[in-house]
Amino acid sequence: MWSFHQYRQIEKEVQHDWQKKRLPHQRDIEEFNLCNSEESNIRLGLQQTQSPNSYASPGGRPSSAQHLSAKEDHILVETASDNDPFDPRNWSLLSRAKNVAIISLLIFVQAWAGASDSQTNSPASKFYHVSQVAENLATAMYLFGIGSGCLFVGPLSESIGRNPTYLISTFCYLFFVLGSALSESFASHIGCRYFIGVSSSATLGINGASVKDMFRPVKRAFVFPVIAWANVVPPVLAPIVSGWVASRIDIDFRWTEWITLIISGFVFVIAFLFLPETYVPILLDWKAKHLCRITGSEAYVSAHAKNASFTARMKQTLPLSLTFLFTEPVIMVLGSFLVLLYILLFSFLSGFDYIFKRTYALSYLQSGGCFAGIAIGATAFTLFAPILYTWARRHAEHISGAHITPEFRLWPALVTAPLLPISLFWLGWTNYPSISIYSGLGACFCFGIVLAAMYVSAYEYIIDSYGEHAAIALASITMVRYLIAGGMVLVARPMYERIGVHWAMTLLGCVATILTPGPWLLFKWGRRLRERSPYAKVYGKGEGQKNANGEVWLQG
Repeated sequence: MWSFHQYRQIEKEVQHDWQKKRLPHQRDIEEFNLCNSEESNIRLGLQQTQSPNSYASPGGRPSSAQHLSAKEDHILVETASDNDPFDPRNWSLLSRAKNVAIISLLIFVQAWAGASDSQTNSPASKFYHVSQVAENLATAMYLFGIGSGCLFVGPLSESIGRNPTYLISTFCYLFFVLGSALSESFASHIGCRYFIGVSSSATLGINGASVKDMFRPVKRAFVFPVIAWANVVPPVLAPIVSGWVASRIDIDFRWTEWITLIISGFVFVIAFLFLPETYVPILLDWKAKHLCRITGSEAYVSAHAKNASFTARMKQTLPLSLTFLFTEPVIMVLGSFLVLLYILLFSFLSGFDYIFKRTYALSYLQSGGCFAGIAIGATAFTLFAPILYTWARRHAEHISGAHITPEFRLWPALVTAPLLPISLFWLGWTNYPSISIYSGLGACFCFGIVLAAMYVSAYEYIIDSYGEHAAIALASITMVRYLIAGGMVLVARPMYERIGVHWAMTLLGCVATILTPGPWLLFKWGRRLRERSPYAKVYGKGEGQKNANGEVWLQG
């Protein structure tokens, strides 16, 4: 709804400016028509001549300029400068904060769905007449759904825009949550859980690209910890609620799905009413269409519409998700760390039965409450967002519009990475009834810090590295971590059952130890890896040096 209002608002502003500055426009159209009617091979020599007219953004200030190119036979509609109010990065801070809040709510409820039934494994397995290991498929299929859906959502969002990708997928998600709540058979339950994941892949896969649309590099240092919190905390808050449901004999276990549906439906209504489109190529496409209709000329075109049709764009961009995954070393390094973190996060949904519930004879509610340790750790890191923002501003020397090389984004990961193996060994080898439960909760707190810090570093590094292809790169890294985590969910319960908590945590801690140098290696060699990539940005040497576009880049 808000994007429709946004579309109409752009139309009104274009109409207003056309009436106000009609003569300059007519001169452009006359030049365009003269250029096209020239029968000889002699051209008029008009090359990227800027039109004297400009337009207003939704804020009502002067905005995008049009360019006339005789060689390409069109008037290209594009933003006038980095300070153009038409660009979402220049919208008011209140407007952008509102958009981030709505996107965070969408992330929260759809990430919540993945773990919403984790503590009702036992009653659900009895109802569907399957084993508890088989019932873990409910979580695994959700993760597989996200992983498979992420193959498409990055290219899709760059073809039709962020807003329809979010809203259409969330609308479908609501129906599959409803289907899961009403399922009477195990097959229908598992099928619905898979499509809940597929529908959630859009929100969980491209939210980082939406942040890129609205915030410049320095300000992203403040915003991304909030987005990270919305991604990593819901899977550890949902077990607390499902533990409460499981502990109540007077409540059906499927109330976990009904609760998810209620909060998700509420958030969908908010997003439908108030979430705008933020992808600039789509906004310019809308403006070009209005100009063509108002002027009666087909001269105006956006770069997005000019490049290719929807089908051609999808054919071009779809393979990039797999290309990034298998050929980009940056994706491989950061993806490996995130894969391990998500393996741990979702295997804990079963593992906490062994780590806390059995060791300390806890109830379902108390066992679910143990996940609060991870949530508090992630929240503690998020509270450092103002410090990260201040540090980024100081590093950028308060230069307006300055960019920061990706390696600077790795500092949260560099500092916290050693905490991951420490927290796993700590959790495993203090897991005895004779040792206070608060020892294990302290280890979970440290894990929560690492989880949020690595998410922030990885996503900001990828966005700064891949620019316009950030949505596809982020979807690629999301795809691999959810697919592998889904497989691990199926083996988590047998692993804890057969080798015990101590050796399970030791095994995972050893893997974490091997991966710990990853951020440091990327910090040292990341620039060289980007130089070899056909998709990544390469920055000029030297602090404060400008690139070919006149942008200031600062070394990490």
